[in-house]
Amino acid sequence: MLFVDRLQQNRRLLVLLALGSLTVMPGAVIAPVLPEIIQQLQLDRTLAGYLVSAHYLTVAIFSPVLGILAERLGSIRILVISAILFALSGAAGTLTADFFPMLMTRGLMGVATGGIAAASLGILAKDYPNPENRSQAIAYASATITLANIVYPFLAGWIGSGQWQFAFYLYGLALPLGVLAALILPNRRRTRSTASDTSTLIGRPLRAVLSHTGIVRLLPTVGISAAIGFATIIYLPMHLRATLDTEPVTNGLVLACQAIGAAFSALGVRPLIQRIGAIPTIVTGLSLMAIGLLILPQLDALALFIPTALLFGAGMGLALTSHFAAIANLAPMELQTIALAVATSMNFLGQFSSPTLFGWVLRQSSVTTVFYTAAGLAILTGLFLLLSASHPKKGDLR
Repeated sequence: MLFVDRLQQNRRLLVLLALGSLTVMPGAVIAPVLPEIIQQLQLDRTLAGYLVSAHYLTVAIFSPVLGILAERLGSIRILVISAILFALSGAAGTLTADFFPMLMTRGLMGVATGGIAAASLGILAKDYPNPENRSQAIAYASATITLANIVYPFLAGWIGSGQWQFAFYLYGLALPLGVLAALILPNRRRTRSTASDTSTLIGRPLRAVLSHTGIVRLLPTVGISAAIGFATIIYLPMHLRATLDTEPVTNGLVLACQAIGAAFSALGVRPLIQRIGAIPTIVTGLSLMAIGLLILPQLDALALFIPTALLFGAGMGLALTSHFAAIANLAPMELQTIALAVATSMNFLGQFSSPTLFGWVLRQSSVTTVFYTAAGLAILTGLFLLLSASHPKKGDLR
């Protein structure tokens, strides 16, 4: 019986990880074929950039809303519906011949992505009520998403090399995954709230989460960490091009190293949190990010960029994964889905705001200044967390 339970739990985890990987697919699939879209549809290059980032805004807006609906209507139902919407809105992009219709499909993909992220993380948190096991499960999710950031762009570039529309059919992977979710996830006994808990949750769920001091202190730092991480995805290829005159494949290799570092470090979050605590683990991650950012402008050889990218990625994996683990551990069981949905919202809002924040720095100065600014922001964020932890209030993490 124990073996059967373990097998069932592993099947659930694999389905949830596969669905969670879809959250990076909107941008990862369109980015490699964006030049072809610009050329064929004759789009303005500035406007075309919003096709890559527009979904971050709708994810940020709808993640908390769909997190609440997941608690009311059931996380599995929201997950399956979101997967279907994801596949349909993604594939619909192949039928558009103008900027604004395609932008609308990207926005709908953001709504669906928000539902997938909120529901899958909520189910994951409830499947692992033990804080240590939950931290490890969330680390697996972070590692999967990081690896998806490597695999999906490669697949999209390969499939879309002949015709960019073919890449968009990758979004259809959400349909079979939604079917698997409907077949496999409900088999487990649900952990529903009691009637009194549910009435409290439905009354003012967001206020309940946002009144928790420990969670509120971590939400802005989730967004800042995400903004810093996303900045390297945008500006590191520019720096490589300017410094080493690299080709796109080389830029992709360096970014892949960053993603690999994040994936491996995310798997080490659980023992590190057990050993030193959640806040010190986040600060450790931010410190590694800052060190990497300070080193990048000094490099002049590809062989040096690769280990630096691994170092920065390791810091990013630690910082973001331990943020989500800490927020899940702080929230009561009946609020975990909503708390993680709000954290997901802040994560995507940080990514959406990153080009605006660091783009302003770039216009005023250079890519080197962008790296130094991001490093300073990482250091200040770490200091804020350490000072907050040294003066904890009720419900805070130490």
